Amino acid sequence: MTAPLAYAVVGSGWRGEFFVRMARLMPDRFRCTGVVTRSDERAEWVRRTWGVPALRSLDEIDGVDVVVVATPWPVTPVTIRALVDREIPVLAETPPAPDAAGLVKLWHHVGSTELVQVAEHSVFMPAHAAREAVVDSGLIGEPTSVQVSSTHLYHAMGLVRRLLGVAPGPAVVRASAFTAPLLDPRNRDGWTGAEWPVGARTVLATVDLGENRSALYDFTDNQWHNPLRANRIVVRGSLGEIVDDQVTRWAEERTVLTSPIVRRQSGIEQNLDGWDTEHLSLDGQVLWRNPFEGARLADDDLAVAGLLAATAEWVHGTGPAPYPLAEGCQDHLLGLAIEESARTGEPVQVPAAPWATA
Repeated sequence: MTAPLAYAVVGSGWRGEFFVRMARLMPDRFRCTGVVTRSDERAEWVRRTWGVPALRSLDEIDGVDVVVVATPWPVTPVTIRALVDREIPVLAETPPAPDAAGLVKLWHHVGSTELVQVAEHSVFMPAHAAREAVVDSGLIGEPTSVQVSSTHLYHAMGLVRRLLGVAPGPAVVRASAFTAPLLDPRNRDGWTGAEWPVGARTVLATVDLGENRSALYDFTDNQWHNPLRANRIVVRGSLGEIVDDQVTRWAEERTVLTSPIVRRQSGIEQNLDGWDTEHLSLDGQVLWRNPFEGARLADDDLAVAGLLAATAEWVHGTGPAPYPLAEGCQDHLLGLAIEESARTGEPVQVPAAPWATA
């Protein structure tokens, strides 16, 4: 049996807890050796609340396959460089640097080492993995555009580029921002008690990725948590399209078919096997199968677990890089362009970045 992936986490905030939780839920797959945090008070909190050792510096990290960096944006590139200088593989939370200049500086320092992966987990979500499998099968022909309204900026751009198969390169972004009333009944901490709409900002953007490939981006403040705004995704191709979980495609002369992507879920009604996702399929063909069945994870946690499993294969030399630094840098560069265009009202030309040739 393969030894669990051993990792330390730098940062004791909300995002770091995802990785600590995976080790707690699946100790046969993942092992968190400790969490690096700065203050005595926070270190005590980590030991008491998360039940893992609290480390006070990078020098205390030992016996790991990889280090997860889940620090505030300004601190992340500094931490990445320090770990790479120690020749330690890194899985860095998104984004790897705060701004375009920081991305370029980080790339020049560590890009050639190939020691840095980015923790972009959206593409590992079951539904997105199933859609990617449909695209890769050729059912909808050549993918040409993606419309995404579910997550923000770099996460959305990573998903777009993954589904279109677009490598880092130049792009043109046009965006606008609108504020309109929207009730905000729920946030990260739970139900808010709100009863009246307040102004919520929505950003709409088009992204020209070249070679007739494009994206439509639509995101409203707190869309991840607000149940009044559903997730929507469309993937269009030369022979059909995917609209959320419906796949429409040309089959033969005078024949167009539409089929659902079906999720097989246990633990419903008289099924006594416990709540779990088993697989997603299309017309009887399994597109994605849960490799963590029995852990009873939500989709977001399944994505984090999938990312960690892919990282384990990478560091052990048995699989490809899960999400290279070049990809994470490009996602954030496009996200920054969306924000700039929405702020100025002007198109933003995104040039080819140094990592585009990686």
